Amino acid sequence: MSQILRKVKAFSLRLTEAKERGTLLPAWKEAYGEAPAVTFNDLVEIYLGDYAAKAAVDFLADQAVGSGFYTTADMDFYGGKAKEIVDDFNESVNLDGLLQIGAREIVAYGNSFWEKVTPNRLENLKILPITSMEKVLRDAYGEVKGYKQTASYGGKTLAPDSIIHFCWSPVNGEPFGTGILRVLAEKLTVDGETRESLIAVKARLEKVMPEIFEKYAGPDELWIFEGVGDDKLAEYQRLIKDKPKAGARFVYNRPADVKTVAVDPRARFDGYVEHLINQFYLGLQTPLPKLFTTPGFTEASARAAVEIAERKVVSLQRFIKRIVEREVFRTVIRQAGLDPEKAGVRLNWGSPQVPETKIEDFLKAAELGFVRREELRKMLTKRGWELREPEDVG
Repeated sequence: MSQILRKVKAFSLRLTEAKERGTLLPAWKEAYGEAPAVTFNDLVEIYLGDYAAKAAVDFLADQAVGSGFYTTADMDFYGGKAKEIVDDFNESVNLDGLLQIGAREIVAYGNSFWEKVTPNRLENLKILPITSMEKVLRDAYGEVKGYKQTASYGGKTLAPDSIIHFCWSPVNGEPFGTGILRVLAEKLTVDGETRESLIAVKARLEKVMPEIFEKYAGPDELWIFEGVGDDKLAEYQRLIKDKPKAGARFVYNRPADVKTVAVDPRARFDGYVEHLINQFYLGLQTPLPKLFTTPGFTEASARAAVEIAERKVVSLQRFIKRIVEREVFRTVIRQAGLDPEKAGVRLNWGSPQVPETKIEDFLKAAELGFVRREELRKMLTKRGWELREPEDVG
């Protein structure tokens, strides 16, 4: 009887806790899953098809992970064993290469999905194609229950513990992150009217520009041969049409008024175009396009623009660092039988700082017995000293 009462109390406690928790999802999303607001296929198309978008993504990603990384550890516990274990794993899975790919996906799409091979014994990592992810399945409280792939990739639902999800800057409790390309592809509804996405407007503008150039580069011409017979006129027409010159040609043997088509100089579109391009660059969140395309950019203003972009880069580095340390390093250390807390293995960006040493430091170390004679000779040789072999000294 007491066991039944305990079970009833435990069940009641769980119900009370559930009532106190705020729900994150409406029932229909919990039932059907959640897809990204802008499809990954559309975002990949923007990255590959728009020069400025790709340049901005690559710039931010290269700034974040392009200089590489190194690891450090707490040497008070396990000596260098924990660091060695992590470094060996990083090399075996080519973590540097994974970070290069992952950083671009995070910047561009706000997401990157890494599959653990296998979750119970982490031996390898691989990045799943961003376009293979169709939905995230969550319960009412936002706990991820699975990642569903598209039908073209098998339509499987992957377990949460098998996926490392880099979810960058999610909006309004969404399960997917937000990259810099999303705002370019989003539509906006104002007073019942839906505005096209910025990338669509820019694409249409770029599409029509060659047509305008071809139309107005050379004005249409009307060639008049008054009084010439139809047979001779047809011969002239063939000759004129064969000439490689822009603009249309018309041949006519009756009096006519000559007209040329030209752009009305009062039609000033440059201000509108500049506004559109500026909005596009703001969406990319990097000064790179402006630095290369705007005349009169001084060194001081360029430096200030780059410093602003560096803040986003630092934020991105911190985001990637924490996830890699928690999901990769700690797992690898734990499965080796060590305590991740005591090991204290950390990911650091850039190259380790090597203290500057002088010749006097080498000689002093040899004098104190910290460096053997042959080791000292190697050090001096690396510093440019031309030393003969000991047996050659006479």
